[in-house]
Amino acid sequence: MELADILAERGVLYCTSISSKSQLFDELAGRAAELTDLPVETIAEAVQTREDLGSTGLGNGIAIPHGKIAGLKNVTALFARLEEPIDFDAVDDQPVDIVVMLLAPAGAGADHLKALSRFARMLRTEEVVDQLRRTTDPARIHALLTSDSTTHYAA
Repeated sequence: MELADILAERGVLYCTSISSKSQLFDELAGRAAELTDLPVETIAEAVQTREDLGSTGLGNGIAIPHGKIAGLKNVTALFARLEEPIDFDAVDDQPVDIVVMLLAPAGAGADHLKALSRFARMLRTEEVVDQLRRTTDPARIHALLTSDSTTHYAA
């Protein structure tokens, strides 16, 4: 599974006015609904239900909220780079400004975990994270996340 297969260029956002986790989830769920033809409410509820079990804030300003959704055809990722970090109840108590929302079909155990692992591994690489924080252009962010030179971190 290549990250380019699950992260569409339209799935990358640079957000200038997000001030809370719930607002972020609403924004990402809206874009995910456009990409998947599923209801916004279904997507937001799936992600929030998982988040209620424990924060998906990994530390270092990074979060990977995720959820499984009945009726979703393929694993789908969205990426948000926030202009201002928000509180996310992350494990290190630091605010978050880099977010990957990962959505998976209800029965996609291995694919979901593989995608989660690839993003987590890539976002542990300081060089990649620094590059993501230096750009506000969604097309550039998408290219960075899906380029051969970056995805080798995720292999």
